[in-house]
Amino acid sequence: MSHPHPELGAPPRVPDGGLRVTPLGGLGEIGRNMTVFEYDGRLLIVDCGVLFPEEEQPGIDLILPDFSSIRDRLDDIEAIVLTHGHEDHIGGVPYLLREKKDIPLVGSKLTLALIEAKLQEHRIRPYTLEVREGGREQFGPFDCEFVSVNHSIPDALAVAIRTDAGMAVHTGDFKMDQLPLDGRLTDLRAFARLGEEGIDLLLSDSTNAEVPGFVAPEREISGVLRQVFAAADKRIIVASFASHVHRIQQIVDAAYENGRRIAFVGRSMVRNMGIARELGYLKVPPGLVVDVKALADLPDEQVVLVCTGSQGEPMAALSRMANRDHQIRITPGDTVILASSLIPGNENAVYRVINGLTRWGAHVVHKGNAKVHVSGHASAGELLYFYNICKPKNLMPVHGEWRHLRANAELGAKTGVPPENIVIAEDGVTVDLVDGRARISGKVRAGYVYVDGLSVGDVTEANLKDRRILGDEGIVSVFVVVDSSTGKVVNGPTVHSRGSGIDEADFAAVVPKIEEAFARSAQDGVVEPHQLQQLVRRTVGKWVSDTYRRRPMIMPVVVDV
Repeated sequence: MSHPHPELGAPPRVPDGGLRVTPLGGLGEIGRNMTVFEYDGRLLIVDCGVLFPEEEQPGIDLILPDFSSIRDRLDDIEAIVLTHGHEDHIGGVPYLLREKKDIPLVGSKLTLALIEAKLQEHRIRPYTLEVREGGREQFGPFDCEFVSVNHSIPDALAVAIRTDAGMAVHTGDFKMDQLPLDGRLTDLRAFARLGEEGIDLLLSDSTNAEVPGFVAPEREISGVLRQVFAAADKRIIVASFASHVHRIQQIVDAAYENGRRIAFVGRSMVRNMGIARELGYLKVPPGLVVDVKALADLPDEQVVLVCTGSQGEPMAALSRMANRDHQIRITPGDTVILASSLIPGNENAVYRVINGLTRWGAHVVHKGNAKVHVSGHASAGELLYFYNICKPKNLMPVHGEWRHLRANAELGAKTGVPPENIVIAEDGVTVDLVDGRARISGKVRAGYVYVDGLSVGDVTEANLKDRRILGDEGIVSVFVVVDSSTGKVVNGPTVHSRGSGIDEADFAAVVPKIEEAFARSAQDGVVEPHQLQQLVRRTVGKWVSDTYRRRPMIMPVVVDV
């Protein structure tokens, strides 16, 4: 199995007749999925998603793929193929289209409807091409065939990309639910046909590669939901992804059977469910869905609220309810259902929300204590079955953390893929398919691009380090006025502290040390304000560390007069 090396340099030009695959997100992480295919000087992009921030990224709203490696080649992009409508696959599209608005978007009906609604908020009207399973379209040198796959959102597609270098198949996210709610199966016959033709490179979903066996059918949740609904005697609040149409359908069915009304809470949830209803993917009996304001006129035992926040996102509706920062107040006896999985890295945030809800008297039902979620990703048994059908010549695990990628690679090897033809890459690593063999050829920049409010890419790792220090240790500011010609102190030093846990009166002990340091620097002829600021930072920082074993941010301000 080949794998990346930290010393990889920039890749050479793509070999004549070779296909280059560059993942810009989704490898070594859950989210931010984006893969660039290059052949004969032209580019095809599959997915462009976002990653949601973790606790050590304070103030960040979203994390995007790094477009720098393709920024000067936007005119070479034939299309962006979207496999399905989850945020980790479409959320970055508005930011890429800001740089070139006329890149065609290709996807299924529901996927395009979801991205078009999102782009409307960004005031972008895209050029779109709707495709269906079994369809085949030519985009420059890329001949794309679309294959039905089953996932936790309707209308998901895999894509087979044919070029003169060979055929690459990108599965997108998929599983093999044999009893899907919408009757739309993963098309194993199509994959078998592609395997017979010859899949030169298979890029396969790795998320559940460590999980043995097969994923349970989505419809198995229905019985558990009915039991929870029947046992609840007050309000029911359900948290789910805003695009999880299949899960919401089961909530709708359970509410209808138990004589309850539903209100959707949150802009993305209202928008997406509205689109799903309009297109016929979500079937809702007349009068069942009401505006959230109408719930005040209904008794608690007839109320169901469906909101976002199942991953503990701080600004989502459920987190705000747990923190008593939402118009909907949790009361004793309410039932809260977290109808989704735990994305790795979100565990602490989710349990914090669960504890907050429980504190106010809610009964919280989640994956840990009831079967209210099944995964949308193929487990090890399904992947083995899949590889035996496809018989890929080369395998590149995608979509997953390192442990998932490695486990998926091992599954491929067990089914007969030669270990030397299995490529474990990471974001930015280029993989070239030449003469039927996939090999790592280099690495391009593929770091995190942070979205903070209206700012895109302005926040750096250094800024986040400063934010973490401020959040953990607080800030100490020191104001000093010096004589510009002598460097001697004219006024101050004045010390203030916020969040450091140190009483401001205690800083009187460090003032003489600052004055002594300035006196020595004046004797040495140091008068430049920046040098004096560094002197203050070192003096105060050492005193705080020695005295309190703390490391707050030191903000010196030196004014020369």
